[in-house]
Amino acid sequence: MFFRQLLNDESACASYLLGCKSRSQLAVVDPHIDLVDQYIALAEAQEVPIAAVFETHVQADHVSGLPDLVDRTGATPYLPEGAGVDFDHRPLADAEIVRLGNTEFKALATPGHAQAHHAYLVTDHARADDPWMVLTGDALLVGDAGRPDLHAHGDHSVEQMARSLYRSLTERLLSLPDEVQTMLAEGQISAGHARAIAASPDPAALARQVVERGLSVRETEALARRAPETKSAKPKGRTVRDADTAALENDLAEALGLEVELRHRGNAGELRVKYATLEQLDDLCRRLMR
Repeated sequence: MFFRQLLNDESACASYLLGCKSRSQLAVVDPHIDLVDQYIALAEAQEVPIAAVFETHVQADHVSGLPDLVDRTGATPYLPEGAGVDFDHRPLADAEIVRLGNTEFKALATPGHAQAHHAYLVTDHARADDPWMVLTGDALLVGDAGRPDLHAHGDHSVEQMARSLYRSLTERLLSLPDEVQTMLAEGQISAGHARAIAASPDPAALARQVVERGLSVRETEALARRAPETKSAKPKGRTVRDADTAALENDLAEALGLEVELRHRGNAGELRVKYATLEQLDDLCRRLMR
């Protein structure tokens, strides 16, 4: 899974480029008009097209980049059902799922800041079948909640919107499992943190450490590198090694450009490929998925 957070400093709005590199499908969530060129450049650098654009709600504090991004990429635009926009888009109902390769986006209706507002629960099925993060839009912020007055009008008073927002927070977002990593819309962690966290065998646990301890990106990367060494005890029993195994290890290491280790146990065993950087991991994944 590819993940990048992009911030617009002027409006303090966060947007996200993420998706499945192995199946060549990326999405942008809450695009800002001033960052459209960056989304496209990042996607082109990964040689993966942008296939979908999601809005959590109709924005009131900045101009959305969705129309321009859809026009330039041909991506499918997704908005919450009842958003009330007059351009072509795919409306998403509560609990509806959009699948982009191994990456799944599940819409969670979270009205209150806006009447038509979704959070998106993201699952990376290449990693696990449990959700990995939730992108909360303007319903839940760092140390705060969204304003219920900006979109209040007609039959929806400020008091009614505030009640809806309270239910969205307490019954939808705050009821999610502790293991879910909540990527808060105002940037509780940076894109650098997210890249390091993605390399950890337990991203949710590492994310909590980053937030609780205020770790820098370098400290997070160091923790992610150390995690596999303490993840499990060394396997018992002797590892069978012979000249054929050593030769095969050398051939694989030469072909991959990485350190390779083969371990036989009877008729079974395991193949370990060691990488030193996330770039090496990305290159390995691309070659394996061809």
